[in-house]
Amino acid sequence: MDEERFELAGGRSSFALGVRGLCPRCGKGHLFQGFLGLRRECGACGLDFGYADPADGPAFFVMSTVAVPVTIFAGWLELRYEPAFWVHLLTTLPLLVLGSLALLRPFKGWLVCSQFIHKAEEGRPVMRAAP
Repeated sequence: MDEERFELAGGRSSFALGVRGLCPRCGKGHLFQGFLGLRRECGACGLDFGYADPADGPAFFVMSTVAVPVTIFAGWLELRYEPAFWVHLLTTLPLLVLGSLALLRPFKGWLVCSQFIHKAEEGRPVMRAAP
């Protein structure tokens, strides 16, 4: 079964495909239309991207990845040099914004490819018969 999943992914992992924004089935078409908008379908193989629903996952991973080091840097800068507020605006704010924007698209692509490769579906409650 794992072989089938790798075959569908063009022999590459969901991370390798998603970071590059490539189709998880053929590895040739593009996932994105614009910066973060998903295409309706792959231009190369016709895969419908309607299954994809990364929701807030990319934002969560980006906040977790970027906010911690930037907050540590801001704390170090404040404790070490006690700079004026505008110094934080010129250093910490751009690091936070640029770091978040740089990682948002790769994380979204990775999650969309992972959903396809692992056949993720919406969770459904399982009703068990009473004993």
